[in-house]
Amino acid sequence: MSKPAIGIHDNIYAKAIVFKNHEKLFALVTADMQSFPPYFKTQLVDTLQEFGWGAENILLLPSHSHSSVEMMSIHIKNNLNIPQIGIFNSNVLKLMIKNFSNVILEAQKNLQPITMGTIKQELDGWNRNRREGNSIIDKDLVITRINRMDNSPLAILINWTAHPTFMGPEDMEFSGGWPGELQRTIEKLSNSNTTAFYYNGAEGDQSPTPRLHNASNLEQAKAYGADLGKLSWDLSKNIKTKPVFNLQYHQVDLPLPARSWHPEFMNTGGKEYGINSDQANYIINLLFPDSSSSIMFNVGNLLIVGVPGEMAAELGKNIKEKVHNNTEIEFVTIGGLADEWISYMLSKEEYERGGYETSVSFYGPTLGPLVVSKIINASESISPLGIKN
Repeated sequence: MSKPAIGIHDNIYAKAIVFKNHEKLFALVTADMQSFPPYFKTQLVDTLQEFGWGAENILLLPSHSHSSVEMMSIHIKNNLNIPQIGIFNSNVLKLMIKNFSNVILEAQKNLQPITMGTIKQELDGWNRNRREGNSIIDKDLVITRINRMDNSPLAILINWTAHPTFMGPEDMEFSGGWPGELQRTIEKLSNSNTTAFYYNGAEGDQSPTPRLHNASNLEQAKAYGADLGKLSWDLSKNIKTKPVFNLQYHQVDLPLPARSWHPEFMNTGGKEYGINSDQANYIINLLFPDSSSSIMFNVGNLLIVGVPGEMAAELGKNIKEKVHNNTEIEFVTIGGLADEWISYMLSKEEYERGGYETSVSFYGPTLGPLVVSKIINASESISPLGIKN
């Protein structure tokens, strides 16, 4: 109901790492945010253009924390004044644009030579598919270690696929949830001023498996994040790094299907937001764009595929496999919720089965397959040696 937070349980962060190779620049930005609304990145780029930044060389990856800044409070087109949806706050938007601009520009000032390496480990029992009758799980934990020239870790990048849903609507203090605890744990275990970055995957139907029983939301989040952080840190110590000579990025345009809402929307989102079908049509067309994009970013043997929403794991695994085969790049990850939240994305079969995720998918049954095919087709022009002619 757009009530203000009552305090701060743990600080939330935006973190940027800037890569440069000759004149090529790329900023990878992670944030303890639920999502970025459409048009936020456009406003951010407007403030950074004079410093060499554009939409194609910035990738924003929120953790999907459910105890962070409300997405609709910074949606420039949200003039609805509906508490259930979120009340627009121009001061919060200005603060976010300022902070994200600053973190990129600060990172750009502090460039240094690095070596880099990535590993992948399958984890059993850490996540599950929350849709009844669907057992598809993305078990890939992908860890990238970026070293200074003295071999101390400058940054650790963690890609793991699960909702940060231990926190609920009753938790009214700011928190990064379990991804925040994951990052703090890694940074505490390092004795060399290491920054930990977390980015989610195709988590549309993936939930974390609790580590504790009969514990509070905060205790569950802390235990899960701490355990995953310790495991990730131990694995990262065995990563062999080497000099990196390749840096490339590619923007894929995504013309979206006509905006629509599923018949089940009135029983889920409609009831939650207190709106009828006529209002739903107006709101969906007002708040959600008719096109989006995917940024694919490759450095070393890592390729991050940005997906602008909450994609089901089945589709994400398909992208990872096909893009790996097309590009021959060893480690392909999904950067979920990238740059803007447009919708949940499911296969046509899963869309027709209904359920919560379907009810908040605003582009019909073809959205998921369309995004998958566009990304896979675009990846055919990428190789480990650079963009093909």
